[in-house]
Amino acid sequence: MNLPSVVAQPGMPDAVRIYEVGPRDGLQAEKQLVATDVKLEFIRRLLAAGLRTIELTSFVSPKWVPQLADAADVVAGVDLDSARHPVLVANERGLDRALASGVREIAVFASATESFAKNNLNRSVDEALTMFEPVVRRSRDAGVAVRGYISMCFGDPWEGPVALAKVVHVAERLIDMGATSLSLGDTIGVGTPGHVLALVERLEAAGIPRGVLAMHFHDTYGQALANVHAALTAGITEFDASAGGIGGCPYAQSATGNLATEDLVWMLTGLGYHTGVNLEQLVEASVWMAKHLRRPSPSRVVRAMASTGDRGQA
Repeated sequence: MNLPSVVAQPGMPDAVRIYEVGPRDGLQAEKQLVATDVKLEFIRRLLAAGLRTIELTSFVSPKWVPQLADAADVVAGVDLDSARHPVLVANERGLDRALASGVREIAVFASATESFAKNNLNRSVDEALTMFEPVVRRSRDAGVAVRGYISMCFGDPWEGPVALAKVVHVAERLIDMGATSLSLGDTIGVGTPGHVLALVERLEAAGIPRGVLAMHFHDTYGQALANVHAALTAGITEFDASAGGIGGCPYAQSATGNLATEDLVWMLTGLGYHTGVNLEQLVEASVWMAKHLRRPSPSRVVRAMASTGDRGQA
């Protein structure tokens, strides 16, 4: 396949990284349990397609996220040397389990809004951050990198628009406690390009460099790729995406699927980036998983390529 045509845009970053969240964020909200061997085969297919940062699972209470109760088995079934394989942890108990599994990168998740913090963590924003302080400290002492997710950076289903200052407050706390990177989440997909640029500028003004930032967009209102492009022009170089566009947030009903990795790869390819991802293999992996989930992929690129038999290397 010779499409898309490559037309590079001046002034963009030299390289970007795709942070694949399908096996964790993509599957965490599924109502039907996905078997461990299916998850491991999905991860194997994503690796074969060329993805080199794949978030595997989450060490959280099975009571709250039963879909990820097999976290230790998933990690045990993956060659941790094959790529970057972060996992999400919810507290020190989760960290103990993650470290025992041999992981080298973790992520913690905070909220920019009080309503989501209460619904997701049963704590206030600051109480949740305080809970994560020993998690981050112990991880860094063990030589483990720590990513800080910040949810509801652009809008909240209970509170509406989110002030930039709230996001900055949480970002500063996470960086001060030792987080090595931050992923800014548009959990309900209401962000727009100007909002993305304003948030990046506000964070930089607060002393948080663009180099530690990643973006996590949902495509609820069809703005995810536009927001990625805006972030690229602002110098952001890491973007979260989920193969096939699967996923959402079990604690925010208006949070629809993540930005599809295939859609992101297609746009990045058109901009002249070499992602190292074989788009045909990635589409095949997503079609395969969609059959196990018993519904079609929402990714436009998956639908287009699966229906026409297109093939491509990006």
